[in-house]
Order: sequence, then C-alpha cells, then structure tokens
Amino acid sequence: MKIDNLEQGYYGIGIMHGKTPENLGVLWRTAQNLGANFIFTIGKRYSKQACDTHNAVGAIPYFHYKTFDDFFSHLPKGAMIVGIELTDEAITLEEFKHPRNCVYLLGAEDHGLTIEAIKKSHHIVKFNTPKSLNVAVAGSIIMYDRSVKGTSIYLGGKAT
Repeated sequence: MKIDNLEQGYYGIGIMHGKTPENLGVLWRTAQNLGANFIFTIGKRYSKQACDTHNAVGAIPYFHYKTFDDFFSHLPKGAMIVGIELTDEAITLEEFKHPRNCVYLLGAEDHGLTIEAIKKSHHIVKFNTPKSLNVAVAGSIIMYDRSVKGTSIYLGGKAT
C-alpha cells in the first residue's frame, strides 16, 4: 500500500503546565509509537525521563513554549487546537471527528487548561467519565482514538 504524505495530515501533542515529569515520558513514548509528528510543553521544561525509554525527544521534534501566547503564535499554519478538558460544553470523544491537522493540548491534572486555552481551542473534547484522567493516560487514549478513527477535513466548520 502506497502512503500519500500530502493527504495524511499531521498532529502534535503536549502538556500545558505539567505537574509531574513522569507523565511527559509516558505521553511521549506513546506519541512516538502512535505517529505523532511533534511533542511540546508549555510552561515547565522537559528533562530526561526514565519512563521515556524510547527517547522520543530524540526521535521526533520537541518544542517548548514559555507561555500559551508563545505556543499560540507558533502554531503550524492551518492547525486546529483540540483542547482536552472536562467541561459541559465539550464534545465526548465518542462523537469527536479528529481534524486532519491539529495540535492536542492537555492541561495539568490539578488545574486543567487555562480559560484562555479553552477559549482559543477550536474544539474541546472530554471523556465520558465523571472525573478527570491522568494526563498521560488521557493523551494516550486521544492518540489511539485518532489512529482507529482516522481524520476528517474541516470545511466551513463542518467535518467531512
């Protein structure tokens, strides 16, 4: 089977103000295994993690942004932000159609995403659970869901 790189799309995944460094290593190992094109942090910096046994940061591009504004101003052209947050307005993962080109943004387990990040996200997705999940687990589920469902093209705010 021939793969057309022009039609596949891309995605990145990262954590905003991550609480525990171990979550980064787990998330990044999954990102590498499930085909993420880049990984990132906003706020706290990466340091080598024992749980990043595949050294994902050496295999796929890693970006660090000091603030959300810094991150937002460096988004790839045409990328949609998909915030992962447990809010009433969020769409459940079961209903969500993944954009072809996007950046998945996770918040720290104790504070979640900032109000600014939620407002500037193109989509907010939640899990059908009463409580929040570990950030590395949440990110891993999102990436797996993308790999199973595939992606959609968004035209005029509608998925095709």
